[in-house]
Amino acid sequence: MEKNNQQAFLSRGCICAPQPHTRQLDIYRHSCNKLDVFDWLKNISPPEAYPANDIVEVRFKNSRKEFFSAAADLELETGDIVAVEASPGHDIGIVTLTGEIVRLQMKSKGVNPVATEFKKVYRKAKVSDIEKWVTAVKQEDSTMFRSREIASSLNLDMKISDVEYQGDRTKAIFYYTAEDRVDFRELIRVLADAFGVRIEMRQIGMRQEASRLGGIGSCGRELCCSTWLTRFKSVSTNSARTQQLSLNPQKLAGQCSKLKCCINYENACYEDILKDFPDTGKDLVTKKGTAIYHKMDVLNRLIGYEYKDSPGKIIMVPADRVKEIIAMNAKNKKPEELLEEIMITELPDDDNNTQNTGLEDSLTRFDKPQKKTRNKRRKRKTRNPDKPQN
Repeated sequence: MEKNNQQAFLSRGCICAPQPHTRQLDIYRHSCNKLDVFDWLKNISPPEAYPANDIVEVRFKNSRKEFFSAAADLELETGDIVAVEASPGHDIGIVTLTGEIVRLQMKSKGVNPVATEFKKVYRKAKVSDIEKWVTAVKQEDSTMFRSREIASSLNLDMKISDVEYQGDRTKAIFYYTAEDRVDFRELIRVLADAFGVRIEMRQIGMRQEASRLGGIGSCGRELCCSTWLTRFKSVSTNSARTQQLSLNPQKLAGQCSKLKCCINYENACYEDILKDFPDTGKDLVTKKGTAIYHKMDVLNRLIGYEYKDSPGKIIMVPADRVKEIIAMNAKNKKPEELLEEIMITELPDDDNNTQNTGLEDSLTRFDKPQKKTRNKRRKRKTRNPDKPQN
């Protein structure tokens, strides 16, 4: 029984594998689950006159959490397996947060504790509840594969990416992705006859699909959305332009065919630095000639300019020096040079992208250099006059 429970928890991304001599409370707390939350108020007792919080946060599959109302006489702790109200029947979940930290969690997610009608926590799960839950979890993978075959036989342009059974095995939620609207009424009837449960179809986006399926990113690590990222913020090409990234869709797109979420990670840092940068739309006029903007190195606070008379040679000028030259040009003054010590960068011949900062190399850099073959002079053979010629 204990082994079956452990396999069910691991398949749902609920806990890490419990170690010997480990208390049950430590198994569920602060593990490798991406939905874990650190309770920094657990050692702080609220004032005695402060009303107790009867709302708890419950985790189901490793992508869904909800808030439930618990009775005052039901003492719950993080890691307790509970039976909660569902529609219809009941569901089985794991308590992730209790106490005052739940109020802050609801505030961060925009849940109004006064206007919201919360479902109830019935009880702590019994052994029979867990056995039925384990049986339902084991059927999720086979149900997903079978449902894909049924959808393909009905010629439906959709992809079923995940299946979640309710704890009492009276209902199953099918998560799918589709580009256009899908009429799945016939599919629901076939699935209900095949599996004998109530069917609910939920359409999810490409990012949510990638978070459920998982995978390895171009950085060599597991996908952020499947390990720790729970909120998806919109990613635009403006963030890539801000960081001077090459607008190459093959490199900027993730496995979900959308822009990578990691583009937003350092974007705020670049925006703060660029606030102190001068206007790159103005040309710099010197006695040597007029210099036009070409590129910039934001983190090193360098801006690349090239003279109109000598294109292809980029001079990296500090941002403060550019401000100084712009101020001199505003007073009709011209400096001698852009820099006293000129840093010149040669442009490659086939560089057609003005946003290329030199960070991208050719794929052939991994190839071994070929040895140069020298043309050896062939020695002329002296012909023997006595030997017959062909």
